[in-house]
Amino acid sequence: MKKNVVSMLLAVVLLANVAGAAFAAPLEGVGEGFAKNVIYLIPDGMSQGGVTLARWVYNNGEPLHMDETVSGLMQTHNSDTIVADSAPAGTAMATGVKTQDKLIGIKPAVANLPGAFQPTEDEIYMPVASILEAAKLNGKKTGLIATSEIQHATPADYSSHAVHRNEYTNIGEQQVYQGIDVVLGGGLGYLGLDTSDEKKITSKYRVDGEDMIPVLEEMGYEIITTRDELLASTADKIWGGFAEKAMKRDLDKPAEEPSLAEMTQKAIDVLSQGENGFFLFVEGSQVDWAAHANDTVGIISEIKAFDDAFGVALDFAKADGNTVVIAATDHGNSGITIGNMATSSNYSTLPVEFFVQYLRKATVTEEKALSMINEDGSNLAEVFAALGIEDATEEEIASVLEAEEGGTALALARVVSERSGIGYSTLGHTGEDVAIYVYSPSAENTLSGLINNSELGQYAAKAFGISHCRAVRS
Repeated sequence: MKKNVVSMLLAVVLLANVAGAAFAAPLEGVGEGFAKNVIYLIPDGMSQGGVTLARWVYNNGEPLHMDETVSGLMQTHNSDTIVADSAPAGTAMATGVKTQDKLIGIKPAVANLPGAFQPTEDEIYMPVASILEAAKLNGKKTGLIATSEIQHATPADYSSHAVHRNEYTNIGEQQVYQGIDVVLGGGLGYLGLDTSDEKKITSKYRVDGEDMIPVLEEMGYEIITTRDELLASTADKIWGGFAEKAMKRDLDKPAEEPSLAEMTQKAIDVLSQGENGFFLFVEGSQVDWAAHANDTVGIISEIKAFDDAFGVALDFAKADGNTVVIAATDHGNSGITIGNMATSSNYSTLPVEFFVQYLRKATVTEEKALSMINEDGSNLAEVFAALGIEDATEEEIASVLEAEEGGTALALARVVSERSGIGYSTLGHTGEDVAIYVYSPSAENTLSGLINNSELGQYAAKAFGISHCRAVRS
């Protein structure tokens, strides 16, 4: 497998075939080689309505860490569809090539939308290197962090190549042989085998009969599984697997799991010891999952956790003077709004407290609250109190008790959103432009304007002075 990965990288065309393509003016004006380090963060599925709400709930309207670096807007469409999934969106952001649904680090067959590059016939479904791989090939240390399984779509986009995002066994093995210096997140179950019952190896474990844990040990990694072990580690190669699958939401996190900010700080501490600089990828994975569930408390608490991690990166960059920090979501999700149909006629009279009072008192996300409901639902008043609603009405309780099978979570979430005047348009992804957040050690090299997602990886490459990730505009 190691040979296959190396061969794949050698076969990758670093998009030199699009040299000379016309770039957007803001990217054209950016210099080359102006940073030693790049920290690239993605709050997966983060819509601007969620950012605004998080700012009001947690900062009383004062700026979040990322607010001071807002520099432009990014188009999130795929090579052939307007609304993106994480696999193609992350591929564009990691490689500079827009692609199609489900593909991980692979060129598309169809590319007919603005900013998409149509490969030649022999390039269709060809692997294309990510900025992480390019940085490593140029002698830089690398890191990969996610609160999902590390094999999930977006971290996979930066560290592997697959024809479908669900190929966790394949993706996980590629990640092992990439030799990434620091890997932190969930997904430990996709590296080792379930030895408890050989007849019950399921999709959450490796299904190819191989165990990657001994391989990691042979490669010199310190394998850690708890927050305390992470904070105490002095190793220069760390693989942290803090959950069999995904880690818990930040608000519901057990003491054994580190926060995204703590993982980011540890990775920076380790990677910054290298002489040639580093590339670090950080994903706040579960903004997206909370948005799919219309889980208002989950959305804003995950955005806050991401912003804390962004703050860690920004503090380092300001002190270091040679680091670029880039952040943008890969796509919107849920259509979250401050204001819903019930506020159509009185929105201008509603005080801040109307929208934030319950959310500020919540001590768990809706996901955790769902697990707290007992078999007959007799404790729903207490469950609602944990969500900040201490005076749940009989009608609100009944709406949860009477929900159709499989609909309890959404019924619970709707009570919270309706109490708070929060609206949603979908349980899926959305296609609007999203904010980009950029901090550069030199103001003249701060990316700005309206860009395509495929141009963000090109910007990181330019910061390093690497000939890679050539984004194109049609």
